[in-house]
Amino acid sequence: MDRYAVIGHPIAHSKSPRIHAAFARQTGQALCYEAILAPLDGFSASVHAFRAAGGRGMNVTVPFKLEAFALADQHTPRARAAGAVNTLSFNSEGILGDNTDGAGLVRDLSVHLGCTLKGRRILLLGAGGAARGALLPLLDEQPAVLTIANRTPRKAQELASRFAGSAASTQLHACGFEALAGQQFDLVINATAASLADAAPALPGGLYAPGALAYDMMYGRDDTPFIAAARAEGAARTADGLGMLVEQAAESFALWRGLRPDSSAVLAELRRELGGP
Repeated sequence: MDRYAVIGHPIAHSKSPRIHAAFARQTGQALCYEAILAPLDGFSASVHAFRAAGGRGMNVTVPFKLEAFALADQHTPRARAAGAVNTLSFNSEGILGDNTDGAGLVRDLSVHLGCTLKGRRILLLGAGGAARGALLPLLDEQPAVLTIANRTPRKAQELASRFAGSAASTQLHACGFEALAGQQFDLVINATAASLADAAPALPGGLYAPGALAYDMMYGRDDTPFIAAARAEGAARTADGLGMLVEQAAESFALWRGLRPDSSAVLAELRRELGGP
């Protein structure tokens, strides 16, 4: 039976084993998927040990996505663009690194939430790894405007410069949070770590255009602080990142197994467990 795993520190909270087990049952694939807790100073050794024991691939979660990029012998274009890897595939030529986070985000937005991205005004909050992973897939959807805003404007500007060549039909801007005053967006995506600290980014009011969607990459049983603040500011729709989690897993599964599972049923099951509709 083919072996796969998710590796991180911590890892006990990960829903990836359940998600991939459900995908395997649905598609009739003979595989097992486990969670591996790697020592903070032992990521590379843990990956090589799993591969030597017959492992076929791994998902990588915090805090190892940058180390996974360095470990990979080859990278997909979206992994190179992100500068981080969340999916490893092992083959005779070495280790292939991919990044499925941004593809998972876009698929959740377009398929599950019915959000058209082409021609829209998008605000991406944050300039760290989560934002980097999302940028190329978002730009591929050809929004009219994509603004990167960060508490430290310089980091947003560096990120915009890095992706300027991929923004042929999109106005790509970068700024600090304060400079957003007076602007409106159709989609606001929180890629900051603020929700982990039980806080929301300090944003000016009036950012949400009529019908706008506020999307937090984090998820939980209750509204994240970002979603609660967006509701108070008049966002017409809100969504958390549970669908992104399931869709990035489906993208990894398709890379490994050559077929894409139906993610809708798996997402609905996880949503019910969290107490959602």
